[in-house]
Amino acid sequence: MYWFLRLMIIGCLCWNVSPLSAAGPDAAELKASRDKAINFLKNSQNEDGTWTFSEAAGISALVTSALIESGVPLTDPTVDKALKKLVSFCQEDGRICSARSQHSGYETAVALMALQDANQSGKYTPQIKKAEQFLRSLQFDESKDIKPSDLEYGGAGYGPDGGRPDLSNTVFMIEALKAAGAKADDPDIQKALIFVSRCQNLESEFNTSPAAAKINDGGFYYNVSAGGASPSGKNKDGGLRSYGSMTYAGLKSMIYAGLTPKDPRVKAALDWIQKNYTVENNPGMGDNGLYYYYQLFAKALDTAELKQVTDSKGQKHDWRNELASHLFKVQQENGSWVNSKSNRWFEGDPNLVTAYTLLALKNCETTPAAD
Repeated sequence: MYWFLRLMIIGCLCWNVSPLSAAGPDAAELKASRDKAINFLKNSQNEDGTWTFSEAAGISALVTSALIESGVPLTDPTVDKALKKLVSFCQEDGRICSARSQHSGYETAVALMALQDANQSGKYTPQIKKAEQFLRSLQFDESKDIKPSDLEYGGAGYGPDGGRPDLSNTVFMIEALKAAGAKADDPDIQKALIFVSRCQNLESEFNTSPAAAKINDGGFYYNVSAGGASPSGKNKDGGLRSYGSMTYAGLKSMIYAGLTPKDPRVKAALDWIQKNYTVENNPGMGDNGLYYYYQLFAKALDTAELKQVTDSKGQKHDWRNELASHLFKVQQENGSWVNSKSNRWFEGDPNLVTAYTLLALKNCETTPAAD
């Protein structure tokens, strides 16, 4: 069950991990913080069941997942109203978003995951299956005359109307397919792994893109196709700089696709994380996308079954406790979180940021040590 952690312990990677010495956050403090955040989100819901604005299916889906995963029952009026609104966004072709949305891929992915969180009785299975097929249709592959040798291959973008794929949307697609029941060997997840691997700064048999060797630090960036892009910028040789949120996203996706610590792509990503470990900022991006980073940081390390991380200076970190303690300190009096230093990627919206934070705190919960 704990294959990933066991492989780490027996020396497949030069990373010190102790399953017994990581205590995680104080349970009472976690509950108090979570309860304040839940109360904030209940009070900030719009009359129509959405959050922030009435066509924001993506934000509303993330908030709904955050509430459900934080223990709010499906019968709670806030959750019930939110789920009914998400269902109302469902369209005939499977997408879950407003008719005017320009981000149908992203919004459908997070809405599928919210419906799956609420699908204990199978009530939402029809909507989930249609959404799954819609997401699969967005993938850049042979159905769009894209060849495996093309840098776009396997990726997904914001929607079906042209554009180009990127790592963030591809990661949302992978996680949504997994939530819908897809396994690591699913053909579309394996296609996505090709794109994910090409967004890594690592020259290998899996990545011969023009940018692969220019930085070669094992981290990830936003997009390898269409000339490549990284909001962290480029080095003097034109290499696309790695940054925190995409590196944790890349690690999580590689694990979902069945890679183990023996794989050089995983080892390189973990080495980058070891050298750039922090809960103070989004490495390479500073305060930009900070709470999206926290959510990916926690999800990836939890998925990797890591209890503790030893950084490049040899200092051991109980990442669950450190992240949660930091988040407790910066919580607003009204129970919300907001990125007060950067509004980039909508992080000035307390509903979105509070959802990200609750999802991160879910992964900060202490889990039993591996046996």
